[in-house]
Amino acid sequence: MLLDVTIGKDSMTMQIDDPFHIDLNAFVSRIENFASPKGVNIRTLDVRNIIPRMIKGIAGCEHGCPADAKGFVSRGFEGFHLEYIEGGILSATAKVEKGKSLQLKMFPDF
Repeated sequence: MLLDVTIGKDSMTMQIDDPFHIDLNAFVSRIENFASPKGVNIRTLDVRNIIPRMIKGIAGCEHGCPADAKGFVSRGFEGFHLEYIEGGILSATAKVEKGKSLQLKMFPDF
């Protein structure tokens, strides 16, 4: 599973080797370190909780594939605009400082 983080025209991709045992502290820290030089503070966003929700939305096929991506999008997540993209991809976009946006895009392994 991959997580692509985009701010403006800059992006960073992170591999999620085990989506059921993710080190959220490390992932959030990497995202904060990526955003900070761009003058963006992501601490006002609930990045720590949206990542596991995105993983749950696309990891596994217990209830059909994608697992719950469309349900997650329909329920929403505060501060983010959610979108399901064909192929099981989830996108979460939030407005941040200086007219920029932070986009988290998660890609499944299948």
